[in-house]
Amino acid sequence: MLSVKMLKPYYVKEEGNYIRVVLAYQYFSLLMDDEVYHFVPLEAREIRINRDTQQIENKNDVFVFQKGKKYNHITLSDLMKVKDFQEHLSTILSPYIIVSETDEKKDNIDHVIMELERSNLLRLIDRSLDDKNPENFLLYTTKLNEM
Repeated sequence: MLSVKMLKPYYVKEEGNYIRVVLAYQYFSLLMDDEVYHFVPLEAREIRINRDTQQIENKNDVFVFQKGKKYNHITLSDLMKVKDFQEHLSTILSPYIIVSETDEKKDNIDHVIMELERSNLLRLIDRSLDDKNPENFLLYTTKLNEM
């Protein structure tokens, strides 16, 4: 059984389209088979997240954990399968991904506005048909086709 005992980044750095979560020895440990293994930066030492896709870019990197003289090598993709790890990482990244969430909300609002405008044009087309007004009918159908 694999679980996260502690996961705190040494530091988090924003670089362009990436967020880098850098890990250090004393801040990351796993519980494997009822034994605590501590992270040692022998191979990989960071998690790199793409801001646009919000996906981890270096899933194949190998992290090394040590307990006494025993070493355990685990890929980042295997760590991502551990629910504790995902929760800890989400907590760490939450202040850095707020920008993307506001962009998503803006896109949703724009979509709702477009749908409301379209519905309004359809109602106006119906009204022009009821009123037998060909000028308004042509005007509104042209606007609807331009959308």
